[in-house]
Amino acid sequence: MKKGFVIAAAAVCLLTAACSHPSGAGSLGAKAEGEGLKELTFVLDWTPNTNHTGLYVAQEKGYFAEEGLKVNLVQPPEDGAEVLTASGKAQFGISFQDGLAPALAGDNALPVTAVASVIQHNTSGIISRKGEGMDRPRGMEGKKYATWNLPVEKAMVQNVVEGDGGDFSLVELIPSTVTDEVSALKSKSVDAIWVFYGWAGVKMELENLETDYFAFSDLNPVFDYYTPVIIGNNEFLESQPETAKAFLRAVAKGYEDAAADPEGAAKILCKAAPELDEKLVLASQKYLADRYKDDAPKWGYIDPDRWNRFYTWLGENGLTETRIPENTGFSNEYLPE
Repeated sequence: MKKGFVIAAAAVCLLTAACSHPSGAGSLGAKAEGEGLKELTFVLDWTPNTNHTGLYVAQEKGYFAEEGLKVNLVQPPEDGAEVLTASGKAQFGISFQDGLAPALAGDNALPVTAVASVIQHNTSGIISRKGEGMDRPRGMEGKKYATWNLPVEKAMVQNVVEGDGGDFSLVELIPSTVTDEVSALKSKSVDAIWVFYGWAGVKMELENLETDYFAFSDLNPVFDYYTPVIIGNNEFLESQPETAKAFLRAVAKGYEDAAADPEGAAKILCKAAPELDEKLVLASQKYLADRYKDDAPKWGYIDPDRWNRFYTWLGENGLTETRIPENTGFSNEYLPE
């Protein structure tokens, strides 16, 4: 799954994205011709995967139609889901709290709001070949780490390495966007990779590659931020709040079904995206089933303390253009009761 960091310059591309949206995207929602349904566009962050299953379940089971909606699920342009959603050409999309930070800070802030968490806790961490000392952060000293070369990412890795008594300057940073984590570790082109365990980690297990792994949220509670999240266009949310609530009612049902019946949900996702590996989808779906809601009072809930804690850390470490005020960039008001 693609990591969700967004560069601040993305806002500059807003008008360009608005002029090159995927076919079928409509501004602020329109009636679907001949069906009496309101048409919405939802832009993914990457190709379909188990982060998105609840959306496909809601679509397959008619939950959107029950709410009077027709939802087009589209893949993102190069500028990303945030820019397309901000432009109003998509009403909703997938993003990540860390990736939203530059979109919420400074003069180039984008008009988007996180309205639901897809997974309740951060499931990302560093994976490596087993037995090479990287079962803990300081073991990354002298090893090749595949970096996106992004400030927030590197600051987080530095924090956990130094928090474990290591020297971050001794970690060999290899700029790389790894698309096949198994091959990258087997070939030893890199030694350590930041992954979301629910996809890449599960894939390692299926391919019988023994690994070591540590999760960021286990090492520093600040890093238990929300990844991924569903974002909405601010103008749409403000002008059509009942439609936004109807959309999230349907989506919540989809994710609740995916949690209750991971095998059935995996089949629905594979039907929508037949190019996916069925074994990987099923294993990933089982891994995520209890993690969509986890210990939250309901699916999609965003804890203000956890949200604010991460952005406070970014501000204190100079990782945003300006400090992000508390309770900025998210809302629970559109979630079902």
